[in-house]
Amino acid sequence: MVSFFGERYHPKGKNLKHKVMKTYKIEVPVQMYDGIDELNSDDRKLLEDAITAMEGSYAPYSKYHVGAAVLLENGEVFPGSNQENVAYPSGLCAERVALFAAGARYPDVAVKAIAVTADAEDFEIEGPVTPCGACRQVMAETETRHSSPVRVIMGNKKGKIYAIEKIGDLLPLMFEAEDLKKSK
Repeated sequence: MVSFFGERYHPKGKNLKHKVMKTYKIEVPVQMYDGIDELNSDDRKLLEDAITAMEGSYAPYSKYHVGAAVLLENGEVFPGSNQENVAYPSGLCAERVALFAAGARYPDVAVKAIAVTADAEDFEIEGPVTPCGACRQVMAETETRHSSPVRVIMGNKKGKIYAIEKIGDLLPLMFEAEDLKKSK
C-alpha cells in the first residue's frame, strides 16, 4: 500500500476509502473551427505567423516542430519556435520563447493573444495542438501579471482549430502567487 497526497492506494490500483468532501464540475468553453478559413482575420493572421515561426524550430530529437506567435496590445507580434537540446529539460517550447521575447521587449504591454501550431516529421498530427503544462502556467502568469485575458488559438498546419478566451479556461486550477504566502 502507498500513500499519495494523504490518500491510500492499493498496489493493484484500488483506491481505499476515498472520502470526497465536495465535487466541483469545471466546464471549459472552447470555440471549434473546421479550418483556418473560418477564423476572423486577426486570429487567422496570428495562426499564419505561428505556422511561419515553425521554420525556426530546432527539433532534431523529437522531430516535432512547434511554432507560436504572440500578439501584444500594442499590435506587435513575436514569433517563437521550439528549441530542443539533447538534455531534454534544457530545451524550450515555442510558446515560452515567444512570450519571454515579448515580455523582455515590452514588459509593461499586455498580451492580447497567442497562437500555437505544430507539424511532425514522422507522423500526421490529427487535431489541434495544445500547450504543455509549463507553457500554460507561464501563460497564466502573463495573464495575471497584466490583469488582461489572453486568447489562445490552437491549431496545426491543417484541420481543426480550437480557441479559448482566457488562460483560466485552459488551466482552471493554476498555481498563483497567493499559493506562496505563508499561513499565520
